[in-house]
Amino acid sequence: MLTSKTFSLYFLAVSLIFYLFGAYFIILDKSFYVELNFLYFNSVNLCFVMLFDWVSLTFMSFVFFISSVIMEYTTEYMSSEETISRFIYLMVMFVFSMFFMVFSLNLVSILLGWDGLGLVSYALVVYYQNVKSFNAGMLTALLNRLGDAALLILIGSTMDLGSWSLIKYVSVFDLGSAGLFIVVAAITKSAQIPFSSWLPAAMAAPTPVSSLVHSSTLVTAGVYLLLRFSQFSQFAMAQLSLLALATSLMAGLGASWEYDLKKIVALSTLSQLGFMIFLLSLGSFSLAFFHLLMHALFKALLFMCAGAIIHSLNGSQDIRLMGGISQKMTLTSTCFIISSVALMGIPFLSGFYSKDLMAEAFSMGIYSLFEYSMFYLSIGATVAYSARLLLYLFWEFPRMPSLLSVDEDSSKGMFLSMIKLVFLVIFMGSVFSWLVLSTPYFIFLPSLMKLATIFMIMIGSVLGLEANVEKFYFFLKSILFVKTSSFISGMWNLPILSVSLNFFTLTTGKIMWKSLDHGWMEFYGSKNLFYLMLKLIFFNHNLLLGKLSACFVTLVFVSIYFFMWF
Repeated sequence: MLTSKTFSLYFLAVSLIFYLFGAYFIILDKSFYVELNFLYFNSVNLCFVMLFDWVSLTFMSFVFFISSVIMEYTTEYMSSEETISRFIYLMVMFVFSMFFMVFSLNLVSILLGWDGLGLVSYALVVYYQNVKSFNAGMLTALLNRLGDAALLILIGSTMDLGSWSLIKYVSVFDLGSAGLFIVVAAITKSAQIPFSSWLPAAMAAPTPVSSLVHSSTLVTAGVYLLLRFSQFSQFAMAQLSLLALATSLMAGLGASWEYDLKKIVALSTLSQLGFMIFLLSLGSFSLAFFHLLMHALFKALLFMCAGAIIHSLNGSQDIRLMGGISQKMTLTSTCFIISSVALMGIPFLSGFYSKDLMAEAFSMGIYSLFEYSMFYLSIGATVAYSARLLLYLFWEFPRMPSLLSVDEDSSKGMFLSMIKLVFLVIFMGSVFSWLVLSTPYFIFLPSLMKLATIFMIMIGSVLGLEANVEKFYFFLKSILFVKTSSFISGMWNLPILSVSLNFFTLTTGKIMWKSLDHGWMEFYGSKNLFYLMLKLIFFNHNLLLGKLSACFVTLVFVSIYFFMWF
């Protein structure tokens, strides 16, 4: 029986081969197009198409390398599981589904890899066989099926074009508005608004799954699909900028309110996916691909470090019960800090080269003040939740139970797998920028715009380290603040929309409207209106109970207001 270490060696060898071929193809500007014709059916050419160019080869080299490291990591992390062989084979099936999706250009063969990713991810999310994992797996599967349905509709609508190999045989004018389905499929897999709720819920899976699925494979499949078929969906992609920025801002603010370690890292992934989709909507395809690869490295390392910490704390994921971990787990803490600093975009780690170029390329364009503000607020939120996480984990006083023994010696195997990624997180950004970006970028901007990124990093660091929610909660304890914080920490009510609100239910062949009359309309309509009127009545009652001074002050302010306006 093949073990995880055997698969790790195989994946490492394949990764090196793909990386060398990718570098060779990008230097010589070559690509290979392989087409296998199976049959002609009703004037439709059914064929299997594979494209080997520097984009697909480099992307798969990163996927295989991260899979190799995670396979080695799994050996120790899942050593107590009885069904570890099933887990390993599921991970291998996931990698090969990604292989089919990346190298295929035919819509039918892409759908095979696309469905393989969805099916295996469901099996991995429900691996622990408990109620939480079952609910998370069902949510993941159902939301991702919307993207699968969009691909099926696209296949059906392009049947009259004679081929499903869009890039070779089909023009943009022939495809028409069907490119919208490519965008729908991509944003469901990449968890953009309104399909964002499945990504944090999928944290019910084991940590090696999170490291692989939420760093370089499943969530980036949608970004890669948009990258490949961008010429067919240019109009729809141009409308994605606000959606992607809203996703990034929502995830960044939500991570600043969250206390679950794995969920914070998952929301961080969601924030960076919003940046990638935003870059694609601007037309910066090479920069989006560059950020995708760099993000895969430091996010996989971040998940692995988080898994090692959770493993040492006997499964505890609450960051309020941590603190002072660097005293007991020095090497793991060093890897965690390096990956977090790379995520912030601090010079000169791998995240800096992509995020700094992203900010400056965006600043060169002409956009509204609203988009500009959302973009830089998202950058500040990224730094804020990263600094807050470092504060809780390493710089606060230890809050672990006194009988809990936190020791790094028991996780040497996990650390050896993490150390391979640390060097890439430090050096791969500069190396890959020389390889991918054929000419150096010299961007000249006004001083304020040039310093805007550094300014937001500094503000985000201060907010993350000082302005924690619980430190001034009692100062801002009001109805507005409580509702605002629950709205932000609850991902703008998207989980409620995805789970509790079942819009349509098929019953006896009829479509019935469900959970709306007694759900959102009840809460935001008559019921909430009644509570609001009740509060105003009590406020007025207290105001009139002999508190003449309060009445007089209120009357003065109202008179001044009317005098100013009229």
